[in-house]
Amino acid sequence: GAHFVFKTNAGAPCYKLVAVTVDVESANASTSLTFRDVLPETEHVLEWACCVAGKHLVCCYVEHVKNVLKQYTLPRATGEVCALERHVPLPTLGTVTAFSGERDHGECYFAFSSFLYPGSSYLYVPETGEVRLIFETVVPGFIPSAYVTSQQFIESSDGAKVPMFLVHSAALQLTSNNPTLLYGYGGFAISLTPFFSAFRLVLLQMLGGVYAVVNLRGGGEYGEAWHKAGVKEKKQQVFDDMHAAAEHLVRTGYTRPAKLAIQGGSNGGLLVAACANQRPELYGAVLCQVGVLDMLRFHKFTIGHAWMSEFGSPDDEAECANIL
Repeated sequence: GAHFVFKTNAGAPCYKLVAVTVDVESANASTSLTFRDVLPETEHVLEWACCVAGKHLVCCYVEHVKNVLKQYTLPRATGEVCALERHVPLPTLGTVTAFSGERDHGECYFAFSSFLYPGSSYLYVPETGEVRLIFETVVPGFIPSAYVTSQQFIESSDGAKVPMFLVHSAALQLTSNNPTLLYGYGGFAISLTPFFSAFRLVLLQMLGGVYAVVNLRGGGEYGEAWHKAGVKEKKQQVFDDMHAAAEHLVRTGYTRPAKLAIQGGSNGGLLVAACANQRPELYGAVLCQVGVLDMLRFHKFTIGHAWMSEFGSPDDEAECANIL
């Protein structure tokens, strides 16, 4: 029969790889397919997998909101699963933004970025594990080593630990007087992994500020369960997570409400608008970009009907009451 491999979250909220064998001779559709796991689910989200160099599988995972590359050996016989060979070393905590490799090629390539490091490209040799830098973007006048990135886990209103990245000067003092920009999204299973932005350099270099990214419920950082914890009737939890992040920044001396700005776009625009209305005393400024704000009519325009799975339906009495 024909053989296929699929990435799936069926019975696996963090995703896994399954092999599907199609019996093309079978006249019965219900018995023509057989499924077996070839890369079982782990506690971390599987983003993608690529077969390279004949017998190897390179997989990208999201582990506590940071990408990790792992290399596996493909199964040699039916019933076996992929065996872990090695972890592919990455420069720092960050995001693998692109990957290119083929089963019949002995080399592959990947691109990497992080909060303090613009795009860089690497060659990777699966047989030896060699990683070689082949291109690096340099921003004139910006010295990454003068700044630090840390990850903290804050306690939200329900006791859950919510991750947040902080980026600032290595010489920052916790005086409660630092201009701070807090960014969030919290929806549609989108993961906010580390990324570089020249816009952010103005805050870091010129204003001596703090940039914070909080990974709210509703995102995909910890799989489908994390996403479902922030949709429809649970949407308020997303806002509560954002409030908790802001309170943490104030309580620990990074900033104070008058110097704390929050930013979000689209679903994130809804987030920051709701937060500003619920807790106006906590935020000094709001950057609301293309926010979904007409919550009683959003489903009637453009692609808005597709968002009802996230926000609920204004035409449903119970879901409308929750929106209000």
